[in-house]
Amino acid sequence: MTKAKSAAKKAAGAGVKPEHAAIVRTIRAIPPGRVASYGEIAARAGLPRHARLVGRVLGDAGADAKLPWHRVLRSDGRFAFQPGSRAFREQRARLIGEGVAVKAGRVDLARFGWQCDLDAEIWRF
Repeated sequence: MTKAKSAAKKAAGAGVKPEHAAIVRTIRAIPPGRVASYGEIAARAGLPRHARLVGRVLGDAGADAKLPWHRVLRSDGRFAFQPGSRAFREQRARLIGEGVAVKAGRVDLARFGWQCDLDAEIWRF
């Protein structure tokens, strides 16, 4: 099978494992201006304790998948990329562009997490 046919088949969803498809759907559902951890994505996709699989799916997806990969962080709010690397700088720029505050390569998950605490957000001033 040629690369073009393989890419078309993958884009159509044929031959994609159901758990991978669930992870992709979950990542696509992260709203702009919000972030989620690898573990949270796995749990929301019905795959608790499979955070590493989320990383693998993201790594295999490639740019053609157009996933909002920049909204996916470690469980402590840090980027998974080496500080100063191209990917680190791009993730930082994309998040800042969506209004997410980034300090020292870290995002406050309580404030910008997918399920942020609205009371804390409203009364923090």
